[in-house]
Amino acid sequence: MAELDGPRWGPASKGKPKQLVLLLHGVGADGNDLVDLAPQWGRAVPDALFIAPHAPFPYAGAPYGRQWFDLSDRIPARMEAGVRAAAPLLDALIARECAAAGLPESHVMLMGFSQGAMTALFCGLRRTAPPAAILAFSGLLLAPESLGAELRGRPPVLLVHGEADEVVPAAGSRAAERALRDGGVPVESVFSPRLAHGIDDAGLSAGALFLQRAAAGLPEA
Repeated sequence: MAELDGPRWGPASKGKPKQLVLLLHGVGADGNDLVDLAPQWGRAVPDALFIAPHAPFPYAGAPYGRQWFDLSDRIPARMEAGVRAAAPLLDALIARECAAAGLPESHVMLMGFSQGAMTALFCGLRRTAPPAAILAFSGLLLAPESLGAELRGRPPVLLVHGEADEVVPAAGSRAAERALRDGGVPVESVFSPRLAHGIDDAGLSAGALFLQRAAAGLPEA
């Protein structure tokens, strides 16, 4: 299978990247769906290179859409098998881009929306070199029962969800919050009362601050 790639933006500082922020889109979209977040968040982390990879698998419901794993059968075991197949591809992208930028893999931050949030949480918490931060918008935690045995680090996690989300109900992030706290993972949550399946200004602001704090806590590469 071809290597993951997609649109990129930054760093806003025009200098050498000091962090990498990967933006993982939802099912049926592609990397172009999230890369527009980069200019706003780039003001908070001006030394970050933002990369919005296209997910590895085609999505039959949209001509140009991609997916991280098949959602036609939402049995938890099938979804877990799918995200496990995607994880090595995301790991390879991280290794390749960090090598190109001359950065350690600990200087990566993962952000995902919907299915991308599920992927970011699953992969980020199980990486041998944990990311500096994980931001999960409108997602849920896949395979929580295996997390205790497979957890490789405890990066800070931000969960953001709309209370009016009917695609991935906010209960998914609430359950993720409980599971992460039980596992000793530092987690913050933002729940927007009237927000459906999307990202609002409150979530964007919370994400910018979270990225800024994570970048500030990293040592010089």
